[in-house]
Amino acid sequence: MNYRDLFTADRVPAELRPWGGATASAVAEMPSGRDENKTQPVSDEIMQPMLAAALYLMSALGPHVVKLAHKVRESDLHSARRAQGIRRVGPKNRVPVRELSEILAEYTRTCTALPMLDDHYISKRLEQGWAEDDRLLPVAMGTLARRAGLSQFCHPWLPTMRPALEDALAQVGVERPFGRDAGPVPAADGTRSLPWTLPLSRPQAVALVGIVRTAAIITAAAISGMRASELMELRIGCRRPPDEAVPGLTRYRIASKIVKGQPLGGTDDEWVVIAPVYRAIELLEQLHDAPAEGALLIGRFSFNVRFKWFKNWANSEAGQRLGLAPIPGGPVNLRMLRRTLSLEMAYRPGGVLATKIHMKHIAVATTEGYASRPGGAQAELLAEVNKHESERNLQLVLEEFRNYQDGVLPAGPGARSLTEFFAGIDAQLDAASATAPKTQRNDRDILNLLTKRANVLHLGPANYCWFTDPSRALCLKLAGTPTADRPLIGMCDSARCPQATHHPCHRPVWAEHAERTETFIGRLGATRKTERTRLQADHDRALRVVAEIDAASTMNEASA
Repeated sequence: MNYRDLFTADRVPAELRPWGGATASAVAEMPSGRDENKTQPVSDEIMQPMLAAALYLMSALGPHVVKLAHKVRESDLHSARRAQGIRRVGPKNRVPVRELSEILAEYTRTCTALPMLDDHYISKRLEQGWAEDDRLLPVAMGTLARRAGLSQFCHPWLPTMRPALEDALAQVGVERPFGRDAGPVPAADGTRSLPWTLPLSRPQAVALVGIVRTAAIITAAAISGMRASELMELRIGCRRPPDEAVPGLTRYRIASKIVKGQPLGGTDDEWVVIAPVYRAIELLEQLHDAPAEGALLIGRFSFNVRFKWFKNWANSEAGQRLGLAPIPGGPVNLRMLRRTLSLEMAYRPGGVLATKIHMKHIAVATTEGYASRPGGAQAELLAEVNKHESERNLQLVLEEFRNYQDGVLPAGPGARSLTEFFAGIDAQLDAASATAPKTQRNDRDILNLLTKRANVLHLGPANYCWFTDPSRALCLKLAGTPTADRPLIGMCDSARCPQATHHPCHRPVWAEHAERTETFIGRLGATRKTERTRLQADHDRALRVVAEIDAASTMNEASA
């Protein structure tokens, strides 16, 4: 039925409706998928250390690893057996004493340690009969031979060259060839400064380059929300020039293709991203083996395998040496990262629409919401977001109640009302404890008392709105809609609204606003008096709010 247009003479009649028009999934008694989104978000216990490790590796190790990748490629170019200028030799050739002696003399003259073999090659030598106490066991003599212009170091040459090799080894020692004399970087936990890497063998260097490349992929995927197909379509040169619309506010764009739901070949599109994603794409370009314009940046990749390697490395001695927090076990994939970002964006005022636009599924969701049965994709997304929003609000109210108990009080016009509410809750808990001394006041009991107030909490950009009485809401009065059931957060003037409060978490927003307003005032000409007066009042209000937040936060210390 679904593919009747592909047939000519034997297509089924257009009026045929098997099983009364029921869907195939209903006939097969398969779940419709409308109950809930099966893809769960990444848990905070995994997301926080994973993203922190990825951002740290990009910023602290990224520039060093770019140079390391170039050194590895340069070494491969000159050390390959078939590299230009390499002379093929075999066991029957004479011992090239002069060539090898000259290269050993160069190592001793420059005080450069001899190259060390990889661990698995050392094990192979032991299996071939080398003695464990042989001083030359870890020396990569093949690398020395290719530095001397020879294709290999033949084992029969060893007795003749042993004295010269041991003499050079005694003078300069042996060390892995990459990452020597690594510069210092701050540790991820901020406790110390240390070399960005220990000396590495070639496989270890290649693995570290891969780990940093995975860190960039994780950052791009987790913060941009791009699908796997969209990440795979990224190409060298996909970063668009930054657009600074106003001083200090830069917009970053990257170009790729939307593949899902599009014709073959996909559709060109752009994503507005934040600076860490832009830097991640830049780092991936720098780590590319052949960065030609238009070449695929990542190509096909298995995120599950890459994340497993990344987690194992972060939890290994190498990651712990840098101060990275261990990443606990648990599922992580690109769909889960996309879902996590969707929920975080949807929490914000107007976030549902912003999420659908940014995730490039606004047309699909809208079509499905109108064409499907009542309660389609849009209703499901809104219901799910509302559920998470309610849980989030309850935790915020509990946190502010704990702050109240610790003496950290709210500020703003609605602070008195909220403080009285918290005092009433505290009194109820004290009364319950007095009548039942053995009863513990746990979070569940407190949450039950706070639920009603959590239901009226709305988050503004720089305040909390406790929408308990619509008739008192300043935004509704200004809009002329006093009977609305939700506040107009975009019109909120929290410094004057009697239902708005300010808390320590809002201080950075107000402080930044005051700083930017002061900058704008300084740039105004002498003739723009009206704008100066308006901006000065705005600046004074921001400073007053900051002062009130500071005063309320330090009230407990003053009383103590």
